[in-house]
Amino acid sequence: MLLPACTATLPAIPGFPCDSFELAAAVVGAISVWLSVRESVWSWPTGIVNVVMYVWVFLCARLYADMGLQVIYAAISVYGWWHWLHGGVQRSELAVSRMPSSYRVPLAIGTVVGAALLGALLHRTTDASLPWADASLTAASLAAQWMLSRKYLENWVVWIAADVAYVAMFAYKRLWCTAMLYAVFLVLAVAGWRAWRRSLAGARDAAGAAHA
Repeated sequence: MLLPACTATLPAIPGFPCDSFELAAAVVGAISVWLSVRESVWSWPTGIVNVVMYVWVFLCARLYADMGLQVIYAAISVYGWWHWLHGGVQRSELAVSRMPSSYRVPLAIGTVVGAALLGALLHRTTDASLPWADASLTAASLAAQWMLSRKYLENWVVWIAADVAYVAMFAYKRLWCTAMLYAVFLVLAVAGWRAWRRSLAGARDAAGAAHA
């Protein structure tokens, strides 16, 4: 059962097709992803604030998989925060790298299986809106967030694909500020891919010069 406050409209902001709380959550989310693009460790604490806010937004929208996803995001964010600071060589700051090939197939299989199981659970036991789409994007986002916590370059590819689908889903649900946020996320994911590729290439060039 939804809490009564979910049915109430929060104060509107002129010129924005959403309430003030959703808009605030969207702004915090955009800041967090922008910091990720810049490889700033502050992306993690701001990300934790963002996901806590979106628990409420998705509860009210009956997007239960995405609501639960925010809780898992918070846990991964704590791990990512620590790992970016201490996951490098000799507990140094973590550098961008490519995901090991041995991880790719298991991660893909786990994502598909997780999406199928979660979708079936939501479809059969809840009044979730768009259970299969919600579950599929939840599984893909979890995979991408874990890759981000490990600073694997390929996380941006997964985010690009997920963000395109998220824009469509949130527009359908009339969560307009969130749809706009994910459109911004899409642009930032492309920027992140390009920036992290440069970072990886620069690190490789520096390593090659050091061994020359």
